[in-house]
Amino acid sequence: MLVCLHSTQLGPAMGGTRLKTYATPADALEDAMRLSAGMTRKLAVLGLPCGGGKAVLAVPTVPDGAERRRLLERYGDLVASLGGSFVTGPDVNTRDADMDVIGERSPHVFCRSVERGGSGDPSVHTALGVFHGIRATLERAFGSGEPGGRTVLVQGAGSVGAKLARLLLDAGATVLVSDVDEERARATGGVVVPAEAALETECDVYAPCALGATLNADSIPRLRCRIVAGAANNQLATPEDAERLQAAGILYAPDYVINGGGALHGIGLEQLGWDEETLERNVAGIADTLRRVYDEVEAEGITTAAAAEQLAAQRLAAA
Repeated sequence: MLVCLHSTQLGPAMGGTRLKTYATPADALEDAMRLSAGMTRKLAVLGLPCGGGKAVLAVPTVPDGAERRRLLERYGDLVASLGGSFVTGPDVNTRDADMDVIGERSPHVFCRSVERGGSGDPSVHTALGVFHGIRATLERAFGSGEPGGRTVLVQGAGSVGAKLARLLLDAGATVLVSDVDEERARATGGVVVPAEAALETECDVYAPCALGATLNADSIPRLRCRIVAGAANNQLATPEDAERLQAAGILYAPDYVINGGGALHGIGLEQLGWDEETLERNVAGIADTLRRVYDEVEAEGITTAAAAEQLAAQRLAAA
């Protein structure tokens, strides 16, 4: 069990709990550290009163049943022992039912089930924020934010990717979906693209919605898109990959800006007392934040990643 607290400058460190198999403990630690740093930037950009953290439960295989409950109970005790300096929520392979179990041992948890007094599944607002962000990015790249007539490839048909695919379909986009589980991809209603062909499939928008660090020196030259805008965390393998995307003529929506809808859901509803209307307004505001990032890119000649980092740094400095 790894809990990384990257920053408490804006408030308690907040970040999801990831349940995942790793090749080595060092890989798990690296993932937790990268993700916690991303949460600091994300929450600063969103203007939320929390710092960045992340938890990784590294397991040989993802457990279920009684074994899963025992693991989550032990982890809940760990969260409780931190005394509120870390607040968690769902992430890869965890959901609101898991937060219910953690919540039996610690009050420092967001997004428990509605039946247990929580705000429930945040993935609908993560997907909605990405949808608004894609529209803002289409607007900057093509002059119109309308998804109709555009082709979007959603890579990863999990809880967020599947919802994003449906939002795009409803908006009139041609939606291609790639997932290691082709049945899951097919269930979205989009056109299934084999996982091994996703990078090289021509599209207007490539939306990575699975695991991170998939944009790198090897993969970026294979992309056949004008925009990269998706829900995955830590999409860039290295900082230099932002420059590679820019050199390739690809407009990159920084991941921690576009995928903040889930954090707005949990913190807004449970900590800040927002109603649904206020939440929806703030999620839609992700588009305005991206427009500000793109304005800085045009004004200063920097990458979108650098512009987003400047915005996060400004908000941290003002705290």
